[in-house]
This record gives sequence, structure tokens and C-alpha cells, in this order.
Amino acid sequence: MADTALSVPRRSPLAGAADRLAAATRASGGAVRLAELPFLAQVTVRLDAKGAAADAVGLALGLQLPLEPNTVVRAGELTALWFGPDEWLLVGPPGSQRDLESRIRSATGDEPVSVTDVSAQRTTLLVTGSRARDLLAHGCPLDLHPRAFGAGRCAQTTLARTHIVLVARDEPRAGFWVLVRSSFAGYLTDWLLDAAAEYV
Repeated sequence: MADTALSVPRRSPLAGAADRLAAATRASGGAVRLAELPFLAQVTVRLDAKGAAADAVGLALGLQLPLEPNTVVRAGELTALWFGPDEWLLVGPPGSQRDLESRIRSATGDEPVSVTDVSAQRTTLLVTGSRARDLLAHGCPLDLHPRAFGAGRCAQTTLARTHIVLVARDEPRAGFWVLVRSSFAGYLTDWLLDAAAEYV
């Protein structure tokens, strides 16, 4: 029997905004850099942080799940974000979600664990540059000073009244990830571009 499934090329929520993001980056002269990081794998994990499953998952993934609230642990291309006492978001390279799910399920065996692929739920905006914190501070209620929200921190918060996950990257000059629901990505991009006009 012939395969009759329609093959539709993947299109990121912000595919149509790439040129505008690049133009704003050029116009700012390095003050801000805006870009979409499309299709990052995102997997939510829920388990008992004090149970055997947490240690098993850490060994299987090559990184320990962060236990301190609103912190991030990174190992290679995999990043783990603390979402709650028993919940984490794993962010990895595009297409790695099935491998992550499989490794977690294999490692935990019969231990109670919830693993959910939420990759299609959000896209990721990269916000970097010397004025990145100032740009985000225009619409985010958090204190974004490096003493309060330095490298390796994350938070579920709002930006321009849109629910986001904000991550202060721990690589040199890596700036921030803004994880936003796909349905709000266009609105938030328009807001960022409008706010970034101050640095042109």
C-alpha cells in the first residue's frame, strides 16, 4: 500500500520575521541581537527529586537535574531548567526529543516518572548584546540586574504581558533565551522589535 500521508515542510512560528530580526540586529550596531532558535527539543520531566529516578535520569543524561529554584544546569548541548520541586524542562538540539524521552524512560524503569514532549508548544528567541537586559527590562517585571538574575538563572514570568520562560545563558556573551508559546511568538517579536528601535 502506498504511503498517502501528506508531507508538509516544518515552518517555525517566526520564519516570516527572520529578516526583520536580522535588520534590527544590524541597525543596533551590536547593542542588541535578536534571532529565533527554531525547533529546539523541549521535554518536561516530573519525578521525585529525592528518589532513585532523579539519580538515574542524571546518569542517563550526563547532567544532574537542578535542585535550587530557578536555576539551570547545562552539559554540552543539553540544558535542564528547574520548573518546580518535582518538575524540569529539558532543552536540547532540534530533533533530540525522542532520544531524550527514551533515555529517561529506560533509566527510570518502574520508578514513577512523567515525560512529555512539549517541543511544539514554544519557540525560542535569542536576545543578546550589550543592551539585552535593558531591552527585556522594558516589559519584564523581574529584577534583571546580574546580581539578581545572573548567568545560570531561569524563571517563568511575563514579557510584554506574555507568559514566557526566561533563561540567562551561562556561556560568555550568550545573553538570554526567551521561550514563548508559538501562538504568541509573533506578537512578542513585534514588541521586541518596537522596543529595540530605541537602540538604532
